[in-house]
Amino acid sequence: MDEKRIKQAEDNFKNYLKDGKIINVDKQNPLIYETYLKNARESLSVANLLFKNVSSSLWVVVSSYYSMFYIACAYLYKLGYKTRHEIVHQVINEALIVQGRHKIKNHLLKAYEIGKDEALSVSDNYLTKYGFEKVKRSTFQYETTENIKKSKAQTSLERAKEFLTLIENILEE
Repeated sequence: MDEKRIKQAEDNFKNYLKDGKIINVDKQNPLIYETYLKNARESLSVANLLFKNVSSSLWVVVSSYYSMFYIACAYLYKLGYKTRHEIVHQVINEALIVQGRHKIKNHLLKAYEIGKDEALSVSDNYLTKYGFEKVKRSTFQYETTENIKKSKAQTSLERAKEFLTLIENILEE
């Protein structure tokens, strides 16, 4: 992830806080957190089921993305942030870059005993893939042919599995 993109995310995050699109939550409600976790796991389960049954490539992509989205919401909520309903997917994407980049890097350093630069590169790769899936979900839902959907569904599912596992591990620390 280049410095320009990181700076853009930081600026956007500050503006989202100022505009109330994302807010600090002083007192967290365990039900909200557990609902995010449940929705993340359920979305991944649905994506797996759809993929195995060759039911709908579109909904594999959509469900895979939503698994990533909900686990990102859980992560941010645990840090004390909650979005409002305006441009929520973009807000989560930017907030995740700002609030998750170094936490993911530190988790990778500890869990896999890899170098700092490598861990930061892997962290950026996860966040970039999240961004790709956000765009892919939107494009696939409205603009893509069935043949293209089939060829991309498995990638979405694998990314969602990896991302969910990573963030769940971080949340358990």
